[in-house]
Amino acid sequence: MPFAFHYAARSDVGMVRSNNEDSGYAGPHLLAMADGMGGHAGGDVASSTVIAALVGLDDEALGGRDLSEALLDRILAANADLGDATRADARLDGMGTTLIAILRARDKLVLAHIGDSRAFMVREGVVTQITKDHSFVQNLVDEGRITAEEAQHHPQRSLVTRVLTGADDDEPDLVVRQGRIGDRYLICSDGLTDYVARSTVDEVLTTVTDPGECADRLVELALRAGAPDNVTVVVGDLVDISRVGAPPTQPQVVGAAAARRRGTRPIPVTPAAKAAALTASTSSDDDGDDGVTLAEEGPRSRRTMVLRLAALVAVVAVVVLGASYAAYAWSQQQYFLASTGGIVTVYRGVDQSVGPVDLARVEYATTIPVADLPPSYQESLKRGIGVSDRPAADARVADLRLQAQACRYAQAKGDVCQTVMPGWTPPATPTPSPSGSPSGSPSGSPTVSASTPPSPTSSPVAS
Repeated sequence: MPFAFHYAARSDVGMVRSNNEDSGYAGPHLLAMADGMGGHAGGDVASSTVIAALVGLDDEALGGRDLSEALLDRILAANADLGDATRADARLDGMGTTLIAILRARDKLVLAHIGDSRAFMVREGVVTQITKDHSFVQNLVDEGRITAEEAQHHPQRSLVTRVLTGADDDEPDLVVRQGRIGDRYLICSDGLTDYVARSTVDEVLTTVTDPGECADRLVELALRAGAPDNVTVVVGDLVDISRVGAPPTQPQVVGAAAARRRGTRPIPVTPAAKAAALTASTSSDDDGDDGVTLAEEGPRSRRTMVLRLAALVAVVAVVVLGASYAAYAWSQQQYFLASTGGIVTVYRGVDQSVGPVDLARVEYATTIPVADLPPSYQESLKRGIGVSDRPAADARVADLRLQAQACRYAQAKGDVCQTVMPGWTPPATPTPSPSGSPSGSPSGSPTVSASTPPSPTSSPVAS
């Protein structure tokens, strides 16, 4: 039974990035996608270098070879090229790329995977993710420290643990799968999976029949969701070409690999020529254009432009709202003390308003009259005494209560109200018992009572 992929590849720079660091390839026997990293100087080089190294595998003649060995050899050779490029050009230091590649021979498929790009398979209407992310967040899920749902919104979900960087120990996972006529495969960058819900991706994969329309729809949804990252998708349907007719034979190259091959002739159909054309183009800076329309090129429709503009507006709105919410959330973690109705009161928030919104609310009112405090404390309360959190507010209330008690004690003696040190307590004085000697004490031993202030020399008042 003659198998082949009916395929499509699409890529978009996204709503924020200025350059595309993704590269994608789709052909009759090979689907591949690489998400480069390392900034403007390196990510596009890394992804296009790896994709270029794999193009020569898109050949039915591989049916007699060990697919796993053939694919792994090309990937390791490409990874070595990344190392050589980094050593030759310091500007490329730190570059790397994820990779997903599916190589077909007859009904056997070899899947190579490294990084956090993802592959999905649709079989009999059921969508299954067939890769596991090599990422910090996935490790947390595997260890049971967070759930899969929490991983979707984790702030470190983009932190990968394995990619191709040119290091000697970089090696992808390899899995051999049995293909079936009617299977659909999707490989994509996180520009899709981070911004389009899995349920939506599943719906598109199972309802949109044509691979090209399916790929277009997925990219469109990512842009509508405001995806700031590059978005690349490759869709391949495993078909029996004796029944459905010949699938396309002209490979589709998208993203950085496509941009770096402009000025060359269209990619030839023969594997050797295809490999030579792409490999040469990865080191070429020719900015010419031979008029070949690549898979992601062509005039944008008015609808697409409107969608991009709407998505951009949505991104700006989300950023503004997010910043506003973050500022409000921060304000509600602050506390301050002030005077309300002559009583020391603890507030939560900050002593400001934004339009009609008051950023402070009463947490609780104490029983401490402001008038009982030393003058310096009264002035501070007029301005508001800021504290870091609720425990700090409670500690400051306790200190003010102590100061008020000391002031009342000093005023009862006719002294000036002053600040006292923590731990101060009002001294007590002897109270005579009815018999003439202190109650409950041996004759001549005074007891103490708080009813009469002691002499001024006994008061531990600090200046």
